[in-house]
Amino acid sequence: MKFLNLILVLTGLVTVKANAQSKLEQDRKAIKSLAGFYEVNFNYGEVTAPDTAYKFSKPYESHGSEWAEIIVDEPKRIVIQHMLAINDTTVIKHWRQDWTYEDTDIMLYTQDNAWKKGKLTPADVKGTWTQKVYQVDDSPRYQGYGTWSHVGGHDSWQSQTDSPLPRRESTVRKDYNVLNRGSRITITPKGWMFEQDNKKIVRSPAGDKLLAVEKGYEEFTKIDPKVFAYAQKWWASQHTYWADVRNVWADIIGSNNTFKVKTMANGKLLYETLFSLGDQSIKEKWTSTQNKEKVKTALQPYLVK
Repeated sequence: MKFLNLILVLTGLVTVKANAQSKLEQDRKAIKSLAGFYEVNFNYGEVTAPDTAYKFSKPYESHGSEWAEIIVDEPKRIVIQHMLAINDTTVIKHWRQDWTYEDTDIMLYTQDNAWKKGKLTPADVKGTWTQKVYQVDDSPRYQGYGTWSHVGGHDSWQSQTDSPLPRRESTVRKDYNVLNRGSRITITPKGWMFEQDNKKIVRSPAGDKLLAVEKGYEEFTKIDPKVFAYAQKWWASQHTYWADVRNVWADIIGSNNTFKVKTMANGKLLYETLFSLGDQSIKEKWTSTQNKEKVKTALQPYLVK
């Protein structure tokens, strides 16, 4: 009888492990399906505000052609780089999303382009994936963690976290300084949907004050890859330089518990400086060591001590 019980226990453990592995593979498949060639429609609009005198901002609508390429594919880490194709001769290296499994390290946005490190427990992150979002210049933006759900053939993930103002508002709005993002990603038959329930927050030493709430929808619909021929050619020449940029940022973030980034220094925006260095790197055929040295030096004026 004892032998039989032992067999049953071992069988149960094997079954649990197999189910966990199966769930992990389902998660990985869903994340990897975010990559591809898309037409993206952006729609944002404020829906409510606690102050009845608040004047709602004009709804924001835009669209673009976006290529999302998997640049790192490891068992518990998947990195997807986005590129915007403007036309046959213009490409913008866009945002990046890093997905890490059961990651106990988290980077928390505070305000005014500043972040601090946080630590989660293994119990907090069991079965979760952290989505780390980075700017076009590979500086940090925000992180959120949550569990992928695969119910009834529907794959979805959601999280809530603080972030800087979105680019569509950072240059025109000064009445709030933190965006609390409620994000939901859902895989669709033709691509995926990125839904957001966002709270616009005024953060001060006295605490947080809600200014307004907005709804956001970013719909990614698969299209013909031929639109991205120039973007693919550009990325093929630039990807090693940007790998070095990511490594420099990783060292900076890893060696500081708190850090703050300026978007402008010496009359140039951060992304302009790094993009210019990328072109120079290709033209002058810099080595990886040279790339890192140049990038590290270039970043210093943008890092607030």
